[in-house]
Amino acid sequence: MARRSLPILKQLLQRSSSESSSSSSLLNPSIVGGGLLGTRYEPKRSVTYMPRPGDGTPRAVTLIPGDGIGPLVTGAVEQVMEAMHAPVFFEKFEVHGDMPKVPEEVMDSIKKNKVCLKGGLATPVGGGVSSLNVELRKELDLFASLVNCFNLPGLATRHENVDIVVIRENTEGEYAGLEHEVVPGVVESLKVITKFCSERIAKYAFEYAYLNNRKKVTAVHKANIMKLADGLFLESCREVAKKYPGIQYNEIIVDNCCMQLVSKPEQFDVMVTPNLYGNLVANTAAGIAGGTGVMPGGNVGADHAIFEQGASAGNVGKIELVEQKKANPTALLLSSAMMLRHLQFPSFADRLECAVMSVVSEGKYRTKDLGGTSTTQEVVDAVIDKLA
Repeated sequence: MARRSLPILKQLLQRSSSESSSSSSLLNPSIVGGGLLGTRYEPKRSVTYMPRPGDGTPRAVTLIPGDGIGPLVTGAVEQVMEAMHAPVFFEKFEVHGDMPKVPEEVMDSIKKNKVCLKGGLATPVGGGVSSLNVELRKELDLFASLVNCFNLPGLATRHENVDIVVIRENTEGEYAGLEHEVVPGVVESLKVITKFCSERIAKYAFEYAYLNNRKKVTAVHKANIMKLADGLFLESCREVAKKYPGIQYNEIIVDNCCMQLVSKPEQFDVMVTPNLYGNLVANTAAGIAGGTGVMPGGNVGADHAIFEQGASAGNVGKIELVEQKKANPTALLLSSAMMLRHLQFPSFADRLECAVMSVVSEGKYRTKDLGGTSTTQEVVDAVIDKLA
């Protein structure tokens, strides 16, 4: 009896294995047409997105091309949005980093539309000119900066399995800009940390982790030295963590964090940080995962959101990139996919993201920072060709 059962068991196991393989090819976006990394990078959905009546109404988005490579990469987004007939239209404004302040009509447009897409705005080093990037965050209370640093398919990097989300407090800390000269030769710069802002960013980080099925939140700090300021930040994170027992919480000192990032980045999941540390951590993580040219990000508050290149958002690129028109549009295209999801257009976001991933994975069209020689327009044309 046992011997007669063996062939039957083998048949059942083989059938189960083939069904499992078929199922995984539907769920894994890197398996298309039975082969790895085919011509289309297409995830399959078993349950459709059901919109509410009127959800397809085109939405106005404020567009700030910015400085340097900004017009090149925002122009790339405009072309792709038009090609895919995305339900958005842009209200474009000229803003430059050397302006004394953001023009009032630009602020009015963002407050009306609730959503903005922007290129980099150059911030002069030294002098009395303040950063317009910081002004936008403060004026619109965009308290959370989010940068997603992850390995792109087909793009070789030193580390694998990197998928880090850096959530940074965006309105206080060293970026409060409270500086003054006490006496000639002595400058005092204040770091402001409040319980309200610390709790708010911690809640956002844990809520993000909960909604995106993330398993761990790591608070980055320097409370061993700044015992009151960073101590208050940690205290706030610990209080919020108690409300999310299903999410692992840990803490790491910022200098050790940098060392761990470059040695074992795969250990990190969601990271929540005060303002300055977040800037350093996000750029380090971006460099590990493939560079600032491919990392998406945005800034969000209760009422408004601005989407831009995730890391080094103020980076306007070298003049050579502008002259040769070889800026990498990948980061802003992926940020635009984030924007489309924010606007509740998930199908358009999926199409755009899959097209970008497919172009990167094939490797035929890559800009100089990714080891290629392609122009911005060649990458854009390749993405448009991949739109499903």
